[in-house]
Amino acid sequence: MLEVINSPFNEKQVKQLNELLPTLTPQQKIWLTGYLTATTGIAVIDAPVEKIASPSVVQSPSPAKKHVTILYASQTGNAQKLAEKYGNQLQQLGLDVTVSSMSDFKTNALKKVQYLLIVASTHGEGEPPDNAISFHNFLHGKRAPKLDHVTFAVLSLGDSSYEYFCQTGKDFDLQLEKLGAKRLVERVDCDLDYAEPAEKWFEAVKDKLLGEAAAAPANIQEAAATTLQEVKEYSRKNPFHAEIIEKINLNGRGSNKETIHLELSLEDSGIVFEPGDCLAIIPFNNKHLVDSLIASLGFDPREQVVVDESTLSLEEALLNTLEITLLTKPLMRKLAEFTENEKFHALLEDPEALKQYIEGRDLLDVATQFGPFQWDAQTFVNCLRKMPARQYSISSSLSAYPDEAHVTIGVVRYEVDGRERHGVCSTYIADQLDVGDQVQVYVQKNPNFKLPDDETPIIMIGPGTGVAPFRAFVQEREERGASGENWLFFGDQHFMTDFLYQKEWLGWLKSGVLTKLDVAFSRDQEEKVYVQHKMLKKAKEFYEWLEKGAAVYVCGDKEMAKDVQEAIVQIIQEQGNKSEEEAREYLEELRKQKRYQRDVY
Repeated sequence: MLEVINSPFNEKQVKQLNELLPTLTPQQKIWLTGYLTATTGIAVIDAPVEKIASPSVVQSPSPAKKHVTILYASQTGNAQKLAEKYGNQLQQLGLDVTVSSMSDFKTNALKKVQYLLIVASTHGEGEPPDNAISFHNFLHGKRAPKLDHVTFAVLSLGDSSYEYFCQTGKDFDLQLEKLGAKRLVERVDCDLDYAEPAEKWFEAVKDKLLGEAAAAPANIQEAAATTLQEVKEYSRKNPFHAEIIEKINLNGRGSNKETIHLELSLEDSGIVFEPGDCLAIIPFNNKHLVDSLIASLGFDPREQVVVDESTLSLEEALLNTLEITLLTKPLMRKLAEFTENEKFHALLEDPEALKQYIEGRDLLDVATQFGPFQWDAQTFVNCLRKMPARQYSISSSLSAYPDEAHVTIGVVRYEVDGRERHGVCSTYIADQLDVGDQVQVYVQKNPNFKLPDDETPIIMIGPGTGVAPFRAFVQEREERGASGENWLFFGDQHFMTDFLYQKEWLGWLKSGVLTKLDVAFSRDQEEKVYVQHKMLKKAKEFYEWLEKGAAVYVCGDKEMAKDVQEAIVQIIQEQGNKSEEEAREYLEELRKQKRYQRDVY
């Protein structure tokens, strides 16, 4: 927060600034910084208001010797955030910079690109994010141009627990080289904890573009010194400690599911979010699992180890900091260096057997089945990655519930090899915390899953906990008095026990805020019925909504999302009297218009 004592502003101005700053997007802050410095005679950015109409594109119109195009492929916003940050830094160093989502970039402009930086996330099993599908297809298609005039660099974001780690970035890197482009620096593949390797990649890029001695001009440094202090930002390294103010199991007695509705207080945090954003929760590992793992490895839980330059006990490191419940291929290869167990090495040589083994198992399984290992506690810790935060779609609107964030968490419990397993974050919330306790959180923006204008009708498809963001959507539209119609497709196992937020949906249906509600309860009849079946039954009306401009939103697991997409293609094909190819082109056009958005995990 800006304070009177540290600033040249009077009390009234400080109050106005502190009300404005939390509401600004990163892009608006970039523009405002440039505008203020320009009006004080310091030439940094000359960006008239009309240039900011598209928040995903930042341009500097001033001539420069080098023009840099930064394209991002982003599903949840991490790649976009980095691209915009790097674009702003290069722009302030005097380069001519364009930052754009791949979906907004005109492919024929590739002929004019000089330096191309790509920041690409990977979605699902090696697939490009939704906003990169068209560009990815174009670059790998017959119409892709020769790019021997282009110098490029690729930064990949991914999750090493997936088989095709950082595949989208690898695809772009390889294809650009095939098309004749020259590599500026080597590609860097980042795991979930991407901040440090991404920064090193950017420093290498900057050195190449500007030379080793490049530094910001003095006037830029002066401008930076006078920039307004921004509201404190929370992150994985600096989370907000939110108090639990409500915790409810949404499933009825007799359900084989457990779904926690969690309400958190954000009071005095300054945190803001929009419907469609996610809340990241930093969990702790299960103490019984940690104790069993340490005992199995024969270590002393009090032994001191170093993690990220911090010294702490082994028990503390495994409880609070490191991931121990998820096995990945890279981790298994690291562990293999410290054991001569023949079965373990044979497992690594059989890709299919390895894939089956790591599914649902954890480090305790490896320790008990493939020991002994030749290492000390520090060497063991060095093999592990930091425990990532778990992200949940925020199921409330800030307009409806100021200073609060609600999340909807499906509790994960299952059994493998006779031992009960627990989802790290879901059981941490379900079993260890209660009202009055605190959890560490921060907001993860999701710019690719956002409500349209108030007049546009929307179709929301969200079975199970996938319904969470749509509760926020409807709350927001109700608060805004939006005139656009709202249609929800929801599904789960049983009507009596698994109709999440039933009372709220029926209340909105009665009041007219929710225009239509179609539900599918798969286990209430002999033949399983899912949301896509309900969509096909309403195919005529579904297509009519598309034709009158409706936006479609899908949230939930990837298998459901594939089935839903095929149902949409079938509806377009049959109701629009189109070929399958034409139907897919129609859907792709919806995607380009941001009328088909997905939040899929």
